[in-house]
Amino acid sequence: MEKGRAHDGSPTKETFVDEAPAYDDPSNIVEAKGIQLGEAADMYGDIGQAEEYGYVSRGLKSRHIQFIALGGTIGTGLFLGIGRALTQAGPLSILLGYTFTGIAIFGMMQSLGEMATWLPLPGAIPQFCARYVDGALGFAVGWNNWYACAITLCAEISAASLVIQYWPGADSINVAAWITIIMVLILCLNCFAVSIYGEAEFCFAAVKIITIVGLILLALVLDLGGGPTHDRIGFRYWKNPGAMKTYVSTSPNTGRFLGFFSTLVNAAFSYGGVETVAVAAGEAENPRHNIPKAVRRVFWRILFFYVLGSLAIGVLVPYNDSNLLSAQAAGANGAAQSPWVIAIGRAQIKGLPSVINAVILTSASSSANSFLYTGSRYLYALAQNGQAPKFLLKCSKNGVPYWCVLITCSIGLLTFLSCSSGSNAVFEWFQNLTTIATLFTWVSICIAYIQFHKALKAQGVDRNTLIFRSHFQPYTAWAALIFFSMIILFNGFFVFSPWSVDNFITAYVGIPIYFALFLFWKVFKRTKWVNPAEADIITGKAAMDAADKLWPVREPRNFLEKIWFWIA
Repeated sequence: MEKGRAHDGSPTKETFVDEAPAYDDPSNIVEAKGIQLGEAADMYGDIGQAEEYGYVSRGLKSRHIQFIALGGTIGTGLFLGIGRALTQAGPLSILLGYTFTGIAIFGMMQSLGEMATWLPLPGAIPQFCARYVDGALGFAVGWNNWYACAITLCAEISAASLVIQYWPGADSINVAAWITIIMVLILCLNCFAVSIYGEAEFCFAAVKIITIVGLILLALVLDLGGGPTHDRIGFRYWKNPGAMKTYVSTSPNTGRFLGFFSTLVNAAFSYGGVETVAVAAGEAENPRHNIPKAVRRVFWRILFFYVLGSLAIGVLVPYNDSNLLSAQAAGANGAAQSPWVIAIGRAQIKGLPSVINAVILTSASSSANSFLYTGSRYLYALAQNGQAPKFLLKCSKNGVPYWCVLITCSIGLLTFLSCSSGSNAVFEWFQNLTTIATLFTWVSICIAYIQFHKALKAQGVDRNTLIFRSHFQPYTAWAALIFFSMIILFNGFFVFSPWSVDNFITAYVGIPIYFALFLFWKVFKRTKWVNPAEADIITGKAAMDAADKLWPVREPRNFLEKIWFWIA
């Protein structure tokens, strides 16, 4: 058997150790030398290796984690992308699309939350797949996640450069200047302590949450006739031009169904990155308390931001609005394509479009920042699995895997393609390419959980003793798995009528990429499906169990602190 590799090719504790020397109990190292070194020693099996490479630090506070969960990845999908879904499918279709996708997302996040609370590791998802399912699945999902994050980073930077050009004068400046400024900003936020990234995301998320809540309240006021025009809209646009628009097919029933189905892909892009809270579990303070709390918030995030947001857009803007259609056809910059700005313009409210554009810019920059962080941690997890070069394990004194950050950020240079081909076209191309990668990530999470559930049972772990236990398992994971797989298989249905080679490649190229990664590692390492009774559900847990005793208990001193602790 290869040293540091189980018979099935999955990583073991000795993966990074040339020889496996005896080392102290991780709990002793945690108490004597701190949580960071104790976790590293438990993962690598050698305190010498831990001291040589360093390890990520738990610098994300509770409020960082909670706000990342609530609004960390609200990006251009909810502010810009939803407008194209509206004109393509109609208001009822986007409401149903975001709702059904949100239910599946909630099921997936419940599954991921249980695994991440049991073993809060940096990167997490590739390690869960390699430990519980197959080393090849860990390799495939890890590299798939990494390139998805890297390409989504490009998409968000491209969107931000497009948004800036909304303001007069900005469009005369070469888009390369804006791309450079945004890239340098997010690189700086990720190269120093993780707490700096956490503070930035806390502020970004706060702005986005306040904005979307304000927009939903504004939508309610305008819909009831409280705007300057005093026009009570109600559900007028659901009757004329209609609640569901036909798409591709000329048959009314088939066309409406295809229009609805097309919104599922758009919704998947908007929800992309929702798993970031679990990726950050490896750098969160007191993760066994903060991660379950954050995962439970996902339901409210889905309900208030996405479901109510799609409903608000659907009642305020008809899908045949001439301003929205012309902005999309012309590839207009920034907020000009936002249905929120169109709704505000229809209500004759002045001044707000520029404010909304600034928020959209903040959202795009925040999402880029988040995807750089997430992508770098996936790369770090791959290195821990022994499926990426070992030098990627090297961390700074502040616990930042700087090689992972720099390599992931370098992919962002592809965004400069938009200087010649147009920011809007590049954004759409990147959006289509990354959606399938995101769906494969969610499918892999569901598969990992199903096997994790079997492993707990096979190894005699009572799920009733878990700190966080998701409900209706493993049926919830199976339902989400089937839903996401269906979207992957049929997401490109529109390319067949009329047939388009370019659209077919864009819609389905992610499938062969994922399976090529899986088969490469499967053949190269001859991995086998992990037997649940032999799955590694323990490595890294001892240090975390010891650390649990060291986290201080936060007790509110007054009523205001009680409210704040409930929020964050």
